[in-house]
Amino acid sequence: MKYRPATATSACTPNSARTRAIVSAVSPARIAGWGAVFAMTCMHGVVAATIHADAELVRNQTSPMIYGACIEDVNHEIYGGLYGQLLAGESFEEAAPAATLTDWATWGGEWKPSGSGAASEAVNVTAEQGAKIVKAQQAFTDGTIDCDLRFAGNHGERTNAGVIIRVNHAAAGADAFDGYEISLAADGKSIVLGKHRQNWQELHTAAVAVDPSQWQHLKVTTRGPQILIYLNSESKPVIDFTDAQPLPAGSIGLRTWGANAGFRNVETHIAGRLVRHSFTSTPATDVSACWDPFLTDSAGAGFLTDSTQAYNTRCSQRVEFKSGRGSVGVANRGLNRWGIAVEKDGRFSGRVYLRGEQLKGNVTVSLQNLAGSRVYASQTISGITGSWTKSPFSLTANASDPAARFVISIDAPGMLWIDQAVLMKPASGRFMGLPVREDIANAMVKGNLSFLRYGGTAVNEPGYRWKKMVGDPDLRPQYHGHWHPDTSNGFGIIEFVAFCERAGIEAAFAINVEESPQDMADMIEYFNGDVSTLWGKARAADGHPNPYRVKYIEIGNEEVIWGDIAADYDHYIERFKLLAAAMRAKDAGLQFINAAWWRGNNPNCEKVLKQLEGNATYWDFHPWADDANSGQTVDSMLSEARQLFEKWVPATKTKGVIFEENGNLHNQQRALGHATTLNAVRRHGDFVVIDCEANGLQPWRQNDNGWDQGHVFFTPSQVWGMPPYFAQQMASANHLPLVIASNIEGNTQLDVTATKSEDGTTVCLHVVNLALTEATTTIKVEHFHPAAPAAKVWTLSGKPDDANTPEQPTRVQPIESTIPNAGGDFSHTFPASSHTIIRLGTVSNGK
Repeated sequence: MKYRPATATSACTPNSARTRAIVSAVSPARIAGWGAVFAMTCMHGVVAATIHADAELVRNQTSPMIYGACIEDVNHEIYGGLYGQLLAGESFEEAAPAATLTDWATWGGEWKPSGSGAASEAVNVTAEQGAKIVKAQQAFTDGTIDCDLRFAGNHGERTNAGVIIRVNHAAAGADAFDGYEISLAADGKSIVLGKHRQNWQELHTAAVAVDPSQWQHLKVTTRGPQILIYLNSESKPVIDFTDAQPLPAGSIGLRTWGANAGFRNVETHIAGRLVRHSFTSTPATDVSACWDPFLTDSAGAGFLTDSTQAYNTRCSQRVEFKSGRGSVGVANRGLNRWGIAVEKDGRFSGRVYLRGEQLKGNVTVSLQNLAGSRVYASQTISGITGSWTKSPFSLTANASDPAARFVISIDAPGMLWIDQAVLMKPASGRFMGLPVREDIANAMVKGNLSFLRYGGTAVNEPGYRWKKMVGDPDLRPQYHGHWHPDTSNGFGIIEFVAFCERAGIEAAFAINVEESPQDMADMIEYFNGDVSTLWGKARAADGHPNPYRVKYIEIGNEEVIWGDIAADYDHYIERFKLLAAAMRAKDAGLQFINAAWWRGNNPNCEKVLKQLEGNATYWDFHPWADDANSGQTVDSMLSEARQLFEKWVPATKTKGVIFEENGNLHNQQRALGHATTLNAVRRHGDFVVIDCEANGLQPWRQNDNGWDQGHVFFTPSQVWGMPPYFAQQMASANHLPLVIASNIEGNTQLDVTATKSEDGTTVCLHVVNLALTEATTTIKVEHFHPAAPAAKVWTLSGKPDDANTPEQPTRVQPIESTIPNAGGDFSHTFPASSHTIIRLGTVSNGK
């Protein structure tokens, strides 16, 4: 996963290109979205239909591995999620914030007031994707906001900055807020009006022509649903837009997307009241950014992120007790400071590395409530010396709290250095003894996953090397990652493979193409070698004497997505051959996946297929699946790919896999997109053998990068499935290997495939109703005589925008029913916007 196309919009809103998206690199021509579906439904109403299936006509055989998912730490789905480590920033590598703005909440980026005086009328921000500040206690519904805006430095395409209004529910993450965004492009050529509802929806873009290095005056006026946008002295708005579903009152803010920007003279005119907004900074305490300073009573403290004294990687945290009474230290509230979920009698285990100088007391580790008024558990650590010492601890909570904090503190004079702090969930909350969160792992298993891919753009970073992920987790170096600047190796390829083994899920992982052939040979020896080998012995020392029997390895991820460059394709071919040969020498049974970016009928793609024939078992495709009828696009793509494969290499043995079925949604519309994609994959079952929906996991309202598409969502204390999760769960539980002939008469808004068991006793119909109205059908299954006349039915339905939430985690879920008499031709009504599986003959054991 590297770039994203425009976010799909709601059911009756046509899709449009997002200013910030790199559409041409990722998405094929998009087919008609829900707006077209709605129009057809309104014109034609309910259309009678007949579904035909013929159990004697077997079209192909489909793999049980088409029910997969992809995970990478794109939205902290690993750290703060699947990985059982509860602390954020365990190695204190994140730099302390330079300063904080008074009366403005800061969500990302470095914002600095400019000018003289205690309060400045201007503020500058460094380039970052989605950094924002939001004014505290500034209600804005109807009124005007003015500001001057300019850009500094050179910027890439699709970067911008501007104001945000009617802001609610702001949180960490690029698109993590509700509100309108009005931004000027950093090249001075356009203004965009967008709408955020924890995602991004472009409403309108207007062409302009200004010098972005000079101050430009931006003015926005709202009148109920009407939004008027003015630039400089123009009396006529450059954008006059009326939103059919206007957002409620909220605050105001400023935002940048990848651009160094300056703002000044920010004013609001609301109900006749003029407010000039200023910017005052308060120096921040020198505490690593994921941690908070901790002080009680009258204690005086000193804090330093120390780059000269580190146990692991670059930095450690120094805490000094200087004077007074009480305690000083640092506190951690986990991912995004959402809090650490603590259950009564839960026994949390952990470890921390400590060293001290002139330290006259002990160190205390504790679990507390946020206010510090209650201590749920504590332990004293003594004997701290001038050398780094590993200090294990165990904390048993005396109460429950969904948002607690972890504190490391001292209560006597001296200096303490802290590094590599780990707090694990209780053993009862870890999956099968692994450092994995049990509730999330169980949800993945219950979702009937048959395949899991660990990869994505994270692997393309220079610091992503497998030997940095082996051995003692406390000594694995952090590195500059793609999704997170300070990325930990505490959970890596080894932990992923171990999880898949315990969960009974087939595993595949991606590697960096610049790994050395020798390191790749060592990796295969580690995973699959006998204990008599050097690296097999290392695996046994890590607690796994038996080989993992890894089978699928992807070499790279979305290689050459950045452009159709022949030299880069040549380089990838060269690296693929080198690494595959080194690994195959250790295990001839390995199957390698080609990650070159697919561009269709393209000379470079032809060259890759020919050069890697016999080396690559599969070619990885990454289609877009937000539209309910995405399967139509996927079907066309796979048909073209197969024809080209057979044209370029007539006797080709290379097949296809889909390791990232991508999108920006996690609602019922996306569930239908996944269901129609699965139908397309079934039709190509003898060509495409694996399908992975992305992404497998996502924290609630954690949307750093736009892919708001998690299969399983979670908070620190809750886990639930989204509609696409249930669509896959249904399909996997009712997998039958043989795809039989099927078609539909009379309704173009139905999509269907039919499958049967190898013994011929069971048939399943997989039906998607794309329309916003129900569809009554006659169903005819020829040459099939079920042992029992009743049919079992699973139906997933809802409005296209419907999604599950922490408050309503099962709002959209399958409903089971029975058709009493399905022994011959029978009738069934498919609800609007639904995915339905009808099982004839035998009953599934799945849920």
